[in-house]
Amino acid sequence: MCDCDAVGHVLHALNVGDPVLGVKSLDNLLYVLRGVQSFAQIKVYDMEDSYHLQRWLSVPRLMAVNDMSACDMTVCAHNRCAYISDPSNNCIHRVELPYGDDVTNWPVNDKPACFSVTDTHSVLVTCDQVRKIKEFSTHGSLLREIELPQDVTSPHHTVQLSNGQFIVCHGSRDDPVHRVCLIGSDGNVVKSFGGPKGSGSQQMNVPCHLAVDENGFVFVADRNNYRVLLLSPELTYVRDVVSRDQLKWLPLRLFLDVQTRRLYVADSKWIFRGRVIVVSI
Repeated sequence: MCDCDAVGHVLHALNVGDPVLGVKSLDNLLYVLRGVQSFAQIKVYDMEDSYHLQRWLSVPRLMAVNDMSACDMTVCAHNRCAYISDPSNNCIHRVELPYGDDVTNWPVNDKPACFSVTDTHSVLVTCDQVRKIKEFSTHGSLLREIELPQDVTSPHHTVQLSNGQFIVCHGSRDDPVHRVCLIGSDGNVVKSFGGPKGSGSQQMNVPCHLAVDENGFVFVADRNNYRVLLLSPELTYVRDVVSRDQLKWLPLRLFLDVQTRRLYVADSKWIFRGRVIVVSI
């Protein structure tokens, strides 16, 4: 259960290095996707030993891009693999874990943005330019497409809830409206948080990534407001979890470990530098 009165406390910060494009865990190992303009790789850290670097995994033909907000990584415990979005090549890379023994890729046929894994182990890819959610099997078979409403502009990230509905964050720099929306299985907006872009407690400025806990509380990386905020299952504002003074740069990616109640935040300076901070919630 989410402790709504607790204040996020930074427990650890991984070393500053290349920008962080994604962060996830599996079997007490933390997988961090780091990249620069022409190269990206997965670095593997031991979560039980002060996050010491264990090894790194290369992904052939994977290239980071200037717009770091378009890259992402997620992990599937059931299929024991990582998925990485590659907007430069409009595809998804699938990497066997823990050693990266087998790497394959499959086309999205649209520019992929961020993505997530469902309870049934399929992959939800958010395609921001065409306002679609595409659902794929673990080996890239297209299962379905959901077209989002016209007012859901520039969607960044989608997470499916246990009831089949979706949480979607949307709004880029030039968009007037920045929201987190609950989307029904028919693709329509049920309710939302946010509105006109701004810095107030009820506003956001490029909400770019999400994490949802087992009780339906939603963590939002509010990129250009330099914070991570917490929303209730009803999409009402609860509090800021990570504030500007706890970050060096921009919060671009989130991963919530529901067992340890730790939030991992990719804190990056675009194509230049990045780190991961570990926050107790």
